[in-house]
Amino acid sequence: MRIMIAVTPQYIAFHGQAIFTVNLCEGLAKNGHTVQALVASETGKPYRTERNAVQIEALSSLSLKLFHPDAFLPLFSARAVRAAILAFKPDIIHIQDHYPVCRNAVLAARRLGIKVIGTNHFMPENLAPYVPVLSLVKPVFNWVLWRWMRETYDRLEAVACPSRTAAGLLHKVGVRPPVFPISCGANIRHFHPDPSVDRSAWCSRYGIDSSKKIFFFVGRVDREKRVDVLLRALKRLNREDIQLVIAGKGAYRAKLLNLADELRLGNKVLFTGFMPNEDLPSVLNSIDIFAMPSEAELLSISTLQAMGCSRPVLAANAVALPELVTEDLNGMLFKPGDVVDAARCMEWFANHRERWSGMGAASLEKVQVHSLENIVRQYEKLYENVLSGTQRGQ
Repeated sequence: MRIMIAVTPQYIAFHGQAIFTVNLCEGLAKNGHTVQALVASETGKPYRTERNAVQIEALSSLSLKLFHPDAFLPLFSARAVRAAILAFKPDIIHIQDHYPVCRNAVLAARRLGIKVIGTNHFMPENLAPYVPVLSLVKPVFNWVLWRWMRETYDRLEAVACPSRTAAGLLHKVGVRPPVFPISCGANIRHFHPDPSVDRSAWCSRYGIDSSKKIFFFVGRVDREKRVDVLLRALKRLNREDIQLVIAGKGAYRAKLLNLADELRLGNKVLFTGFMPNEDLPSVLNSIDIFAMPSEAELLSISTLQAMGCSRPVLAANAVALPELVTEDLNGMLFKPGDVVDAARCMEWFANHRERWSGMGAASLEKVQVHSLENIVRQYEKLYENVLSGTQRGQ
């Protein structure tokens, strides 16, 4: 098949939607399909290139660093999108959002008679931190944003989403096309248990104290990830045998550094900054507990990666995270945003080292269905069914 994957952000970025897009594009190309990614240009200027057999068509874009340092938006892209579609001649188009590039791709495809599916990675909570005044009127804010999303997604042949919880949200807001829960997946060949990893050496590389019980978060350090809950829980515990490690970059990092100073956490918390993907499996094999306090996860690729490395998980009992974490089996769930409950769970982990190995093994077992190979096969099947008109959603 000739498959065009359209996404409004740039191709290489460090958030779940971009990571999923790259994994899917490269997985499809590896399986013999001709794949083009239609994306924003991170330089501002249009360009064409190829990466791991994926053709990349980057459109002229405007930096939105005033709102977020990693955001780019191709404005007035309708003509460029249509030209890219006519040149590539896809059998099917797969959009990843409802912003300008993808919306224009849908409109052009409809006129050209090309079938389109979409994966939804969106929920209003992802944007709420960046429009705090509007988000105070939550019901209206949510209705407007879901209506905006549906204006594009209701034109599609089928809609995929990363979890059963995400599918339930789409049904609740009235999305019309058939809906298919398909995990965003994780490369568990890359993220796997590795007993040969030298914990002391890898911890030393990033300044982590290997003598302590290490709770580890990696991802975008943005407001909706609620890393502040972990910092406040750590303060409440007042234990010397725990270190919280925050890996990643984002718009909220400076405020979290200030919060850590205000709480006088000292070396109980460590901000490593950006951590390269090639280092991440070894680091995940060197830490003790993976922590995901976010309240806006339709799944969580970083949690899947930690599970692939056989780590127990501490997570907020929010949105789709309970699909990944079964209480007392492969981790613990705390009440979203609840500092006292997060501290309770952290203390339980710190006091029950004997449970870590069994919980890690349970994580590894649970993550197998989320392998990239399995996810790519599911999307191939969905494309085939859409092209043949036999898709039926859940």
